[in-house]
Amino acid sequence: MKTGILAAREAAGRAAREHTKRSSHRQVGQLARDPLELLKAASVGRVPKLVPLRHGRMLASPLAFFVGSAILQAHDLSLVPNTGMAIPVCGDAHLLNFGAFATPGRQLVFDLTDFDEVAHAPWEWDLKRLVASLVIAARQRRYSRGVAETLVRSAVGEYRDRMRQYAEYGALELWYETITFDRMIETALAPEARRPIRRAMEKAASHAREDSFEKLAHRDGERWALHHAPPSTFHVRGGSTLFEPEDAWFEADHWRRQTDRMIEGYRKTLAHDSRELLGQFDWHDLAFRMSDVGARCLVLLAVDQRGEPLFLQIKEAYRPAIANFFHSTVVKHEGARVAEGQQLLQAASDVFAGWSTTPSGRHVYFRQLRDMKLSADIELLDGALLADYARLCGWAMARAHARAGNAAVGIAAYIGRATRSRMR
Repeated sequence: MKTGILAAREAAGRAAREHTKRSSHRQVGQLARDPLELLKAASVGRVPKLVPLRHGRMLASPLAFFVGSAILQAHDLSLVPNTGMAIPVCGDAHLLNFGAFATPGRQLVFDLTDFDEVAHAPWEWDLKRLVASLVIAARQRRYSRGVAETLVRSAVGEYRDRMRQYAEYGALELWYETITFDRMIETALAPEARRPIRRAMEKAASHAREDSFEKLAHRDGERWALHHAPPSTFHVRGGSTLFEPEDAWFEADHWRRQTDRMIEGYRKTLAHDSRELLGQFDWHDLAFRMSDVGARCLVLLAVDQRGEPLFLQIKEAYRPAIANFFHSTVVKHEGARVAEGQQLLQAASDVFAGWSTTPSGRHVYFRQLRDMKLSADIELLDGALLADYARLCGWAMARAHARAGNAAVGIAAYIGRATRSRMR
């Protein structure tokens, strides 16, 4: 039985078709723009000497360029009709920003994995970024146009079907919905794909926490230190540094006494139980971790009384690309936007997700470095496996949108059950 609220949401979803027909989503946007100027704008505030590296990585492949240029698609989407149904979205939901990882309870799940671009925007902008990335991946692998269309239909069809399913869920049932490893294997993958995926996940699960510790750190006297392993991870030292004077706070000889206020600010953003847990760790080392976006990104090593590690990532949060073209909410702290977006969109969010401000006044967010993580390598996926993966991404996106925006009823009503040939 539908309540008045649910009936109103369903009616609003159907009414959105009047001002934004479903067939209007085939429009590609206004391409008369200067991509170089937009990319320059997206690089403002990042580490100047790392921006060329970011651009160099984008040149590696068409998909790499697409992944690094969220601002271009945000610009184009702002110039085509949208549903007006704005909810919290990932903002950069391309196929590589999904993956499998271990929850704090050591359960393997599949979900969105990156929230740097999280924003309030039309729900379909996430879906369009996903399907665009699938088409680019298909072209990069030199698959036929038919395969690319199958990938799109797989992702969108799964999103539609799952959203219709979630429209029938109660609030708690939806909040606790999780795409576990076993559910993923049995319901979203073709039988022939289950064995190789299961093997890959079991291999990821076999990587013990101690093994990860040894790969990232070593004992230095009475304390543990992160490996100095440029260019991926390195301590900031000496006059040949890549960084400006404002970033001196994370140099190897100074960080402990300069980060107390930042870490205390971070602690205050955590739930009480997470603060208590964090209090059982002692800070041992800080190093710069190379990011593919030219951002200030650090890894902080903490160790408990039994010598067990905790690796926290500290990453600068920038204004999301979508915010340049769709304005709906006021953001007071970009780090809070990212951490809270992760907690809202991700089914099994990180208990250490939080935010703070650096000694130089920049907004950062904290999160635990994931272990037992598995992401897609499109070079190893044939067309059939890519279609399975597309369905998984569509499912995970539907779950995130339904939970974060409480909009499953309205979105399901807007999409309906029609195929493309019947949509108007």
